[in-house]
This record gives sequence, structure tokens and C-alpha cells, in this order.
Amino acid sequence: MNVAELAKILDAKVLNPEADTAKEVKSGYVCDLLSWVMAKGAPGTAWITVMNHMNVIAVATLLDMACVILPENIDIGEETLSRATEEDIPVLCSGKTSYELAGLLFAQGIPNPVK
Repeated sequence: MNVAELAKILDAKVLNPEADTAKEVKSGYVCDLLSWVMAKGAPGTAWITVMNHMNVIAVATLLDMACVILPENIDIGEETLSRATEEDIPVLCSGKTSYELAGLLFAQGIPNPVK
């Protein structure tokens, strides 16, 4: 499944549709500690986090993640969103909680990247 398809399933809005939403989603992960995500994330991950600052985009770029998903309609600053677009990281936003979003990923058979 790709990011655009995932956005529909999650009832999420793509905040920067200029980014590549055709990226394949290979796994899903929920975490708000950057160093932990750096150690446990993987290429193609759909990362659910409440964090909305520039360092999130840096980590997503470093790991070649498929997208970042902000739960509970968390806002993201224009500067951070602009950087995400430059780095080709789609940012999704949903009114659902992290728990609900993770459940939807799991129901779609999207695995956790942590082995």
C-alpha cells in the first residue's frame, strides 16, 4: 500500500500533497522519543508521533520513512511542513488518536519494523 492509500484508510489529510504519496508503506511505528525512533525505525515506515518540530522531519529523512502521521489534529508549523516537502516526506494529519491509528495500521497487516 502507498501513502495516498493509507491516508484514505486513516481518514487523514495529506498536509503537503507536493510530497511523494506514492511511497510504499512497509511498516508502522508509534513513538515520541527521537533517539528511540532512530534506533528502531526503518525505511518505508509510517511513523505516528505527536511531535511536530523540525527534528521529526530530520529523523524521517535519515531513515527514508514513507510518511509522518500526526494524530489528534495536531498542528505543524509552516517552516517544518516546508522542510518536509523539501525532503519529500509526506505529513498526514488525523483526528484519530495514536492508538486508533496504530490499530488501523495493524488491521491492514502493516507490520512493526522492530524485530
